[in-house]
Amino acid sequence: MYCCTPRYRRRRASSRHRYGPWSWEARFFNKGELALAILSLLEDGPKHGYEIMKELEDRSHGLYRPSAGSVYPILQQLLDQELVSAKEEDGGKKVYELTKKGKESVSRRKETIDRIWQRTDEDEWTGWRHANHSEAAEVMRPAFRLMRVAVRTVAESTDPEETAEQVRDILRKARRDISKLGDEDA
Repeated sequence: MYCCTPRYRRRRASSRHRYGPWSWEARFFNKGELALAILSLLEDGPKHGYEIMKELEDRSHGLYRPSAGSVYPILQQLLDQELVSAKEEDGGKKVYELTKKGKESVSRRKETIDRIWQRTDEDEWTGWRHANHSEAAEVMRPAFRLMRVAVRTVAESTDPEETAEQVRDILRKARRDISKLGDEDA
């Protein structure tokens, strides 16, 4: 099995980030955090399961796209723990809302919840919501080749400090030029 090979374990252990586009697993939510995120969304008021999934995607700027298979089992777990209650509306849809015990849990874990949602503002995550767009993904390979050349050039330079500054200038100019293309289309 691939996940148990020594190479996989070494690569996973060498990952410096616990989350983010540069990590091996690239997970937005760590273990147990999705339940906290759902509780925090229900703090704003009752919601259907689909509304919860949509808001999770919106709050993560499209980086996390929850499936029914990840959200509904957690909602059931929260129901079993009596942190949320569910009422059936006309049409058979369930509306979930926080119980008193759920509100207490959210207030006790407010700091952790704030840290979870803070990720949406971190540079490591922001700006990547378009990475799954089919046409935009076409530029990923040449962009990563450019990054590899830039890193190698600085590392192999006789004056890495000066070379790094020159490379940064070139990349800043390229970023400005590429950003102008987007402005022209708008």
